[in-house]
Amino acid sequence: MGYNVAIDGPAGAGKSTIAKLLAKKKGYIYVDTGALYRGLAIYFLDKGIKAGDTAAVIETVKDADVKISYEDGVQQVYLNGKNITSRLRSEEAGRMASATAKIPEVRQKLLMLQKNLAKDQDVVMDGRDIGTCVLPEADVKIFLTASVETRAKRRYDELIEKGESCDIKVIAEDIKKRDQQDMTRKTAPLKQAEDAYLLDSSDMTIEEVVKAIADLCK
Repeated sequence: MGYNVAIDGPAGAGKSTIAKLLAKKKGYIYVDTGALYRGLAIYFLDKGIKAGDTAAVIETVKDADVKISYEDGVQQVYLNGKNITSRLRSEEAGRMASATAKIPEVRQKLLMLQKNLAKDQDVVMDGRDIGTCVLPEADVKIFLTASVETRAKRRYDELIEKGESCDIKVIAEDIKKRDQQDMTRKTAPLKQAEDAYLLDSSDMTIEEVVKAIADLCK
């Protein structure tokens, strides 16, 4: 059985950044579960499906094949054989992923892939329900959060650095909406596992967060 670290938390909390650095520091494999859901989201978007059309999502997800591979130590996501990694971080993909991740058929599609990745390997896995649903027996569970203002500023800076025009107020409202959507969905809602360590990174540097989690690991 692999050594598993589960990092959950709301949108923009820095889960992916922290998980990647932690995995590198500890020599574990990083699994970005959000990228898997975004991969399916891109499939739905390319098919012209609206976020609220649950029936169409359920029918279409049957033909979507999302896989993870590691090339030069970097996670790559493939959708039906095509590398879509460069498209995963768009705001549109994020909104669609948040809207469709609550659908049981979508979650079931990816659940076994996630479990199998963690079964025989030491992994750091981040998402919304890793410690509660995907890896309930994880050796270390973290609930990573930050204030809405902090998360919006981080996302704003990220987009500006990429040369994209954006409005920080719009980003903040989008984060609030996604938080509400993620926490109130019937299937695997975002919540802190009872045995998870709560870590608020609002006033912490990336290095401080990584160290705090690394100290909890073997």
